[in-house]
Amino acid sequence: MLEAEIVSEPTPVYPPHRVPHLITKRAVAGWVLYDLANTIFSMGVVSLYFSLWVRDQVGAQRADSTYGLITAFSMGIIFLVSPLLGAMTDRAPRRMPFLVASTLVCIVFTALLARAGYWATAACFVVANVAYQAGTQFYDAMLPEVSTEDNRGKVGGIGVGIGYLGSYLAVALGLKLGTADKPRLFLAIAIAFLLFSIPCFLFVRERGNPRPRPIGWAMVRDSTSQTVRTLKSGAQYPGLVRFLVGRVFYTDSINTVISIMALYTVNVAVSTGMNEAQGQKTSQFIMLFAITFAVAGGFFWGWLTDRLGPRRTLNYVLRAWMGVFALAGAVGILGLPLWCLFLVAASAGFSLGGVWASDRPYMLRLTPPSRVGEFYGLYGMVGRFSAITGPVLWAASTYVTIQLLHMAPRVGQGLSVIVLMGMIVASYLILQPISDAPREWKGADLHG
Repeated sequence: MLEAEIVSEPTPVYPPHRVPHLITKRAVAGWVLYDLANTIFSMGVVSLYFSLWVRDQVGAQRADSTYGLITAFSMGIIFLVSPLLGAMTDRAPRRMPFLVASTLVCIVFTALLARAGYWATAACFVVANVAYQAGTQFYDAMLPEVSTEDNRGKVGGIGVGIGYLGSYLAVALGLKLGTADKPRLFLAIAIAFLLFSIPCFLFVRERGNPRPRPIGWAMVRDSTSQTVRTLKSGAQYPGLVRFLVGRVFYTDSINTVISIMALYTVNVAVSTGMNEAQGQKTSQFIMLFAITFAVAGGFFWGWLTDRLGPRRTLNYVLRAWMGVFALAGAVGILGLPLWCLFLVAASAGFSLGGVWASDRPYMLRLTPPSRVGEFYGLYGMVGRFSAITGPVLWAASTYVTIQLLHMAPRVGQGLSVIVLMGMIVASYLILQPISDAPREWKGADLHG
């Protein structure tokens, strides 16, 4: 693993006789299966069934703003702690215990969803989502353990592609169990998450941190000051700060649309004459359609990243998303036929895999080997910041259009999608000056 330890001594990080790291097939398979496991949660809870549970509780008029605020609150917490989590894993002997702990917390609180009152369930969602996001940060930072510079895009793309099979499982659970008994549905999602995460826990072997350091209050102070210094000294790491800013904008809009797609689909379906139950089932079928193309997209974009490089690939991905947002907004605003949402779903699914298949290797190109954990903390931090601003922007725009201006829910949501499209355009412009040419790291940036 490319170690992220930061020490002041000029001594080498790796012992002279350290055994070279061997990447086994079952380690890669275990890492990939974890992508499938946590996608079961992200699709089943964040993108689909929890938002429908909120709609059941507060009604169609308030569902968007309420769900947006709950999601933003949970992401606000992980935004604050992401840099600290990165610093902790850089200092700890291994990252895997952090991944195991965060995963188990997420699983337990997912199983508790919808088993108590409104506020208790909202609190359980917040805890589960925070734990899920923390686990994703630990998981991303372990990519160097199962890949090399030459195949990182391929391995990441396989993870994305196989990961989206988890979305199939999440939707399939809803179709099999129904959406009326949501406590049972959330329990099934929790069990599936656990089962598919176990291979990663068992088979991925870290080389470990040869120079672990204590984790305590001094670490909190040091990591906070180090994060500030890193952001202030962005010129030392060409393109880093600009990439992180651009990432805020595109993850802001893409993650928000993913999380509210179920609500949007139900509103469009109901506007065509379907009842609530039919609308929810239609949203699941549309999600399945999106997932089918997401699986293919994960493999395609991973291959393209290795062939063209992460920068050019991400540019193609963002252009594709501009078209997706334009069509999605038109469906609601113009009242286009319901089948148009299947086209939106296919395009969005295919494009979605490209985001993660290209921007994880992109971030590693900009990251010194000795600071992988810390810089992935920043990577996660800006992603979490966008996950605060995106839901808040969505909640505000839908509140104005639907509750204040009394537009039909599908029309208000369509206008809000166009607002989010502007964020994609902004991110594209921000990222253009960055080069993704491999860096020649030296000294402390190479070995710590």
